[in-house]
Amino acid sequence: MSSEAIRDAGDESWRKDFRTYFTGGLLALLLTGAAFWLVAFGSLPLFQSLIAITLLAIIQIVVHFRFFLHISWRSHRDDLQLILFTSLIIFLIVGGSVWILANLHGRMT
Repeated sequence: MSSEAIRDAGDESWRKDFRTYFTGGLLALLLTGAAFWLVAFGSLPLFQSLIAITLLAIIQIVVHFRFFLHISWRSHRDDLQLILFTSLIIFLIVGGSVWILANLHGRMT
């Protein structure tokens, strides 16, 4: 294989990676902007805003998995274990924080 063919393959790989990261960044920016717009301008009632923001957050998680972490729906077992462990840690941190805040709220009233 000639050095030019290797360089062309490297350029194509770089372009593909750049395209993936650029698309992911653009989608993440649009989703963040949409959530900010919903909150800043209050265009929906409270319950509908919460549902819309939750859906935008779930979509943003999928975008980050796909475009930045390169985890697709046909991933390997290691990727699944990574996602489950990360979800457990996030659940523990968020759940513990809510528990502590609820306890403090109960003590202060």
